[in-house]
Amino acid sequence: MTKDVIALTPRMPDHWAVLVGLLSGGPDKLVTARGEGAVVQLCDSEGRPLVSVEAPLLVSVEGEAERLLGTSAPPVPYWWTEARATTGVAEAEQLAGTFATRLASLTGGAAWPPDATGSLAVVRTDGMTVAPEPAAAQPAIDVLTERVAVVIQDRPVVAMTAWLSDAFRAAAGAGLGLQIVSPAGTTLSPVVRDTLGGRPSRWIVQDEQEGYYDGLTGAVLRWQDGMFAPVISPGATQEDPDTPVAAAYQRVRDTGERQLGLTFRTVHPADDRLVLGGALETVWRGLTGEPPAGWGTSEPATLPWSPARLTDLAHERAPEPTWFVVVGHRERPGIATVRITRTTAGVEEEVTLAFGYGPDEGLPLDALPAAAEALATRHRLQSLLVQIRKARRDLAVPPRFEGPGVPVAFALGPEEVRALPDDRARRTPLPERPVRLGPRTRPGLYYPLPGDPSDLSGWQEYERLVRHLKGA
Repeated sequence: MTKDVIALTPRMPDHWAVLVGLLSGGPDKLVTARGEGAVVQLCDSEGRPLVSVEAPLLVSVEGEAERLLGTSAPPVPYWWTEARATTGVAEAEQLAGTFATRLASLTGGAAWPPDATGSLAVVRTDGMTVAPEPAAAQPAIDVLTERVAVVIQDRPVVAMTAWLSDAFRAAAGAGLGLQIVSPAGTTLSPVVRDTLGGRPSRWIVQDEQEGYYDGLTGAVLRWQDGMFAPVISPGATQEDPDTPVAAAYQRVRDTGERQLGLTFRTVHPADDRLVLGGALETVWRGLTGEPPAGWGTSEPATLPWSPARLTDLAHERAPEPTWFVVVGHRERPGIATVRITRTTAGVEEEVTLAFGYGPDEGLPLDALPAAAEALATRHRLQSLLVQIRKARRDLAVPPRFEGPGVPVAFALGPEEVRALPDDRARRTPLPERPVRLGPRTRPGLYYPLPGDPSDLSGWQEYERLVRHLKGA
């Protein structure tokens, strides 16, 4: 198991000097690093990792510490430095706590969690050494079997940190599932939820009554055959596997909070004048009145919103795909993921976006047709799906049942409308006629749907529309 300690400091920490100070009286060799200096790791004399320290991140986006840690931070920009200590080893936790305390003391910052900070005294490090490869290869992975990689996260929100992103890539590259274990009360970033994919990857929540359960399905789990897997009730068959659902997962009440979710895809010609991120900014402004706050390649989002810088990074990584996370301002919680891919059709942007609303806040449903028209006329829209769901305003995913989204609108771009034969795109079985997006000569189409989050019949109407458009 591991324990995370994070230092939030107004000045860039000299973590090398701090680590050398911590190792006073310890190993006689200097600390070394891997990954071009991105991670420093200390191990005991047997090579078991004790503490891993990530290179500091400069955070220039307000609200990320509050969103992910539930704590205040120095004014932006500030530095975010993470250390992971192996739990159950007193020296490791003490070393990580002292590390964070020294950073905060030297730079006037703070450490999270407050109870993890240690004294300023030098930690005894007899028997510690620098981690050899491959022990330092994946500091985020706590348990590795032939079937899964297990990551244990003890923090308020399990976010797509750089470490966790590396763990996802390493597990996928090895053909393994990734299982994330967290204590009760922890929530999941929607970015992590959307990345988990299929089984055996899971979010495992510790529970006093059941032991462990799946935070996204409620299935009671046990460690068996090298991974966490569902408990099967007596008498169950392969055709009808009866899995008990944790009581904690079923404790649901309607708070009146809602989320508005949009998924859309655009395709652009690949040329040097292309600027990416414009479609997302257009929708964001149309529904909230302001652009996104920041973006990054992991959480926390560290960079102020800039389509030009986002485009530069995607261009540098081409022809490999590029993935980004985009966050909103405190007043209107919003989070999006953007995947940019070079294909034979051009440069594709696939966007998943959600905004959160409280029980007394209205959803901007009247602004949806205008946002869809802007996508269709200015950003080469392929398709758009809009949903409403009963879910938290802060967008965090709790380990409890949340109903599925219900579609409220669907849209097609001009090229997709033009490709359908006859007048199929305009004449549909829906009770409402589609709304034209753009000029008569080359329009996109917007299809309103009866989206009530308390009534799943909206999916039936959406399926009727899709079958009709496909000619089924």
